[in-house]
Amino acid sequence: MENFQENTEEQDKRDIEGASAAANVDIPEDGEQSMESLMEMYEESLKRFEEGEVVNGRIISVDRDHVLVDVGYKSEGLIPINEFKDSEGTVQAAVDDDVEVMIEWWDEEEERVLLSKEKAAKVKVWDAIKEVYEAEGTIEGVITHRVKGGFSVDIGVQAFLPGSQADLRPIRNLDEMVGQSFDFKVLKFNRKRNNIVLSRRVILEAEREMKRSETLAAIEENKVMDGTVKNITEYGVFVDLGGVDGLLHITDISWGRVKHPSELFAIGDPIQVMILSFDPQTERVSLGMKQLVPDPWSFASDKYPVGTKLTGRVVSLTDYGAFVEVEEGIEGLIHVSEMSWTRKIRHPSKVVSVGEQVEAVVLDIKPESRRISLGMKQTMPNPWDVISEKYPVGSIIEGKIKNITDFGIFIGIDDDIDGLVHISDLSWTRRIKHPSEIYKKGDTVQAKVLDIDKQNERFSLGVKQLHDDPWKTVGERYPVGTDINGMVTNVTDFGIFVELEEGIEGLVHVSEISKEKIKTPVGMYNVGDQLTARVININTEERRIGLSIKRLEVDDDQELLHDYVSNSKAAPSSFGELLKENLMEKFNGEAKKAQEGAADQQQAEALAAEAPDESGGAEKQAPAEEPGEQDPKI
Repeated sequence: MENFQENTEEQDKRDIEGASAAANVDIPEDGEQSMESLMEMYEESLKRFEEGEVVNGRIISVDRDHVLVDVGYKSEGLIPINEFKDSEGTVQAAVDDDVEVMIEWWDEEEERVLLSKEKAAKVKVWDAIKEVYEAEGTIEGVITHRVKGGFSVDIGVQAFLPGSQADLRPIRNLDEMVGQSFDFKVLKFNRKRNNIVLSRRVILEAEREMKRSETLAAIEENKVMDGTVKNITEYGVFVDLGGVDGLLHITDISWGRVKHPSELFAIGDPIQVMILSFDPQTERVSLGMKQLVPDPWSFASDKYPVGTKLTGRVVSLTDYGAFVEVEEGIEGLIHVSEMSWTRKIRHPSKVVSVGEQVEAVVLDIKPESRRISLGMKQTMPNPWDVISEKYPVGSIIEGKIKNITDFGIFIGIDDDIDGLVHISDLSWTRRIKHPSEIYKKGDTVQAKVLDIDKQNERFSLGVKQLHDDPWKTVGERYPVGTDINGMVTNVTDFGIFVELEEGIEGLVHVSEISKEKIKTPVGMYNVGDQLTARVININTEERRIGLSIKRLEVDDDQELLHDYVSNSKAAPSSFGELLKENLMEKFNGEAKKAQEGAADQQQAEALAAEAPDESGGAEKQAPAEEPGEQDPKI
């Protein structure tokens, strides 16, 4: 009996020592600790943990498939090695590492226990989430992917974030949120249903309200503040100053021209602005950005005095000119008349285009009205300054016809300078109704320089001046009293026009056609008839020649009478003397009528110059104007 009792005590002692070792408790060698205390420790080591309970353990070995963990029980627990691998497949476990595990399953027959590290972690997460929910705190999580109606968030376990709770404003691109880490508020928590609903908007609203109060207290006029572009419209930019939105109007963005704010900003851009005005009641804030720098017009007159040559960018075109940006905030106008010395430019688009860099000269500047006048042609020499030296009056030039109008032809010379040959300077003698009767566009023509008007920029040329005026010598070729043969070119009520030579005509007045009184020669003569007439007067200044057919008949009669009177002998009676006197009176009367006829001839020629011809036009018709062009001689 005594041996049995000794054996029992020895066995209990060994068991207690084992339990002490499992519990990491050293048994004092001095035996001060009572047997009762040791028995309590032994009973505690034999206590069975509940399934699902999370306990602390110590890794005692690691092999290829399992990790052996001592949880203070008489046998160790196994955990699959996969639960210790990270995302890259590396095992994160070592002997003597402490680890939290969950009692997953008991094997009573073999007195083994299966453990789980992952389930222990989830249990701990759920406990942490519960604490956050009850304390109305926040928890950090990562948005893993999009789901219907929102996002899935990893906070240790999967939770749901509704799309309406993801931000303060609707998100255009939901994919931008995926992969980002945020703090969330737990709105709903149900562990049994494994349901967690989160909100980020609640946190942002709280932060905004706090910032808003701070911002409202800090806002004051003329203060410079930092903000973030929140929204962009065609009339300006809304800037978040920290819970308070302010409007940066498009006119206050820059001293220069801004077509649309989106050219300069994007949503989310940081921006520095000045407070222009603030209404505490409505909490409306007006912002300015250009006010951060000086107005460039304040020193423009010093920087760009008259005569300054500069380079700028064409920003817009109008019918009357081009606006050029000299620098940000300063634009000048190049009027269409200041674009070329010689070309008549109807629209600036023929010379420049928007975005093009151009050189110009300051012609005038008025900072008070924010206007600056520029000129392009002033960057080049004025060809009219040297044209008179290059082509003096009287010199002969040669060029191609660039344009034909009712009143003349334009000949291209050089440097875009065109010379005008007026229709009256095309021919000395020929009647020209329109220059196109002789010339066509592109023809090469010689002409003489008649006049250069630099002030009005007119270059006058003449073609007929290349030859002498045939009217100057017409008196030598057709002296008064000469009988000529010519062709009838026109028949009118007041007389007949007869061509003496090409371009030179004479008029036989109706009173000079016959000794008999004739009302009209129409019907008596036709165009193309050949006739003989006598030159009775010449006016070279008015370019007129008077002809007479009647004078030929009268002179023949007078010659016969003169011969008869001169050759007759003295009459034997007084009747002979009387007959002679009568003949002399008749002779003198015919001479007087001839003189009166000459006067009528001159008057008829004056009327003929003003009377319309049979073709329906005046002898010298005024040229019709083309649109945009006017006879420079008018």
